[in-house]
Formats: sequence, C-alpha cells, structure tokens
Amino acid sequence: MRRLEGKTAVVTGGGTRGIGRATADRLVAEGAHVFITGRREAELDEAVRAIGPGVTAVPGDITNPDDLDRLYETIAARGQGLDVLFANAATASFATIETITEQDIDQIFGVNVKGTVFTVQKALPILNDGASVIINASTAADRGTAGFGAYAASKAALRTFTRAWANELRPRGIRVNAISPGPIDTSGITELVGEENAVAFKANEAARIAIGRMGRTDEVAAAVAFLASADSSFMLGANLYVDGGENQI
Repeated sequence: MRRLEGKTAVVTGGGTRGIGRATADRLVAEGAHVFITGRREAELDEAVRAIGPGVTAVPGDITNPDDLDRLYETIAARGQGLDVLFANAATASFATIETITEQDIDQIFGVNVKGTVFTVQKALPILNDGASVIINASTAADRGTAGFGAYAASKAALRTFTRAWANELRPRGIRVNAISPGPIDTSGITELVGEENAVAFKANEAARIAIGRMGRTDEVAAAVAFLASADSSFMLGANLYVDGGENQI
C-alpha cells in the first residue's frame, strides 16, 4: 500500500521545476491528492498536465492573505481536511552588509518568514489531528556564507519556528518537522546567479560537498515523503538534513 493513500496534501511553490514540483509528484505517487500553489500560473498548469488527476492547482502568493484563504477554502470544500503541509515557497538573493537594502530584507523575510508563518497559521482550522507539517529550511542557516546572510537568517528563523510549533501543536498529534536541503540542482540556481555564472557556480558547489555532487530534487522529495508519512512517526521538531554531507562531515 502506498504510504499516503487517501491523504490530502499541500505544497507551496509547487508549480516550479524545483523541489516543490518534485515533491508534488512524489506525494501523488505515494497516494495523496496534492494541492499546489504558486505565483506562476502557467507553470502550475503545466504541472497539472504532467502529474495528472492527483494534483489540483490553486494560483496564489503566500505573502497575500487573501490568496492563502482561497487556497484553504478550496481544500476545505473537498471535505477531507488536510493531512500534509509542505511549506516550501521561498525566495533568495545575494547582498552583503554593505549593499543590502530595506527592500531586500522586506522581500526575503516577507516571503520566507512571514509567508511561511501565515501559510501554517491559516491551515490550522483544516489540519486534521495527526497531520504532518514540514518546513523547508536550509543548510544555509548553519553557515556564514558571504552575501547570503539575509537568506540564511530567514531560514534560521524557520528552524526556530519549527521547534515552537512542534510544541504548540503536539496536543493535536500534529507533527512539525523541518527539512534542510543542501545545494540542489534546480533552475532557481540559474535565476539566482545568472545564466552566465551558473555552470561555474554549480561546479564550485559540487566540489565542496562531501558526496561529490549537487543534490537532485527527487532526493529532497523522497525525504519530504518520509516526514509526511507514518514512517517518521517518532520524529517531532526535528531538522532532517538532505545535504550530501555538506554540513555533517
């Protein structure tokens, strides 16, 4: 039997070809009906075509409370509540302490922290008892990479929220855990560093990872599926690293 048979899941940022898309694909394969949301409607539509009837797209921006309300109203109308929430949507940019602007801070913390907080809060009325909430953190939170401080700080905040929410929601049997991917080979890397720098950047990343390569999106998706399932039933407030040993050895 598939591990998530009959379950209902949400993946934010699920329309892109990155971790969110791979996770939506994996959760459907595990038997869940998956709702995906994101700002790029064309990519959401393409994901629905590719994954099939096990996925429903609800376009929206996690920084917009009305969009989150519409997402959860759509799920509530299905009448089965919500069993798995993967808060994945995020943004990143490079800026040093000398160059960072108020706009940079507002954008990164607005999406990564504020957006995630209300993604989880607004889901609470429809989260079934015993549900699994998975927060997408990052190995960046443990590192002091120059120019990446705001992003790292936003992910460190999510790691702290994960612990607090795990305590707050455990009376309902809701398990809250985080996942911390290392460098994953996605189109987002190219968007972050620019097409002209992507090949060299990825080579440098691969060279410093103990396993000798960047990660694949399906490898992160497999770890999310584990945290979503009863196979991780004794995990609460944890942070699961999927980083090829980057921060481990």
